[in-house]
Amino acid sequence: MRIKTLLAIGGACIALAANPASAQITGVDALKEWNLIVLGDLQSSSEVEGRTFVGGNLSGNSSNYNIKEPAKSQYGTPGLTVVGNVDGGHKNLNNGSGAVIGGNVNSGFNLNGAPQTVKVGGTISNTNVNQNTVQSGLGTSDPAFRIGLEQQKSLLTSSMGNLSTDMKGLDANSQLTISGNRGTFNAQPDAKGVAVFNISSADLDRIGEIQFNLNGADTAIVNVSGTNINLNDNFLGGTKGLGEHVIWNFPDATTLKSSTAWGGSVLAPNAAANTGNYIEGSAVFGSLVQNGEFHLGTYTGGYTPPGTPPGGGTPTPVPEGTVGLFALGAAGLVAMRWRRRRKAAA
Repeated sequence: MRIKTLLAIGGACIALAANPASAQITGVDALKEWNLIVLGDLQSSSEVEGRTFVGGNLSGNSSNYNIKEPAKSQYGTPGLTVVGNVDGGHKNLNNGSGAVIGGNVNSGFNLNGAPQTVKVGGTISNTNVNQNTVQSGLGTSDPAFRIGLEQQKSLLTSSMGNLSTDMKGLDANSQLTISGNRGTFNAQPDAKGVAVFNISSADLDRIGEIQFNLNGADTAIVNVSGTNINLNDNFLGGTKGLGEHVIWNFPDATTLKSSTAWGGSVLAPNAAANTGNYIEGSAVFGSLVQNGEFHLGTYTGGYTPPGTPPGGGTPTPVPEGTVGLFALGAAGLVAMRWRRRRKAAA
């Protein structure tokens, strides 16, 4: 039984390495792939227009996912990915987006739009399959299923933290000007089209209105220091188009609360967040209580952090097949030693 288990793990690793759909997404690419990334638990009673990743459990009242159609994923990423369990009220999956769930689906799904595929590691209840494809028990029948989800969570956690830290270390080349209640972000992009602002949470608290002058910047990074963040400002000219080019980075934040419509992608990988109204852009949190929407307008810029590979310290991908061959070889070596011990004992 021990040999069979080891060989199964080795085979699972080979399957992971050889399957393009199991490609691990990290760093800046993750901001482009998902509308919302929650590294821990998500409690939601609202909706996400694009794709969602949850590293822990998904709970809360009825909530909606992939209610619009984001750009097609080259990785085949579904509308909803949850590493843990799905509890609470029914979750609505829209536009044929599909889902991958590592644990159990206790809440049930409403599968709306075109036929979609739902893959579940454990059990699924309260779901009317109809013309859709629903597979359960995959965590038992396919060891690679759970391994792939856990690895994606681990890589996202490390790479999002590294990306936030890398951005924090950038030198400012642009300035925030405060006049009365208004804060103007006047971008002065470098030769690569990157503008960097370094401000404090106290600066955000001083202003109530925000105006952005991108001045042709491909990416504007706003590094905000401080552990407790309140996003309660209004955006002059609206939020449209900011998520694609503006990244609000909160590397020190442990708590974050938003109460107004927010323009720009938000990177707060260590923060326990509570959101209301909406955020237009990509968003990354440590955990989240969601009472407001997340709108498409995810990051599309060409920013490449310092360091190799892109992502500033993002783990280097292992060549295809290497992980699986190593695991299978190790399993074979253990099996051979086990047989020798049995023979010697006999």
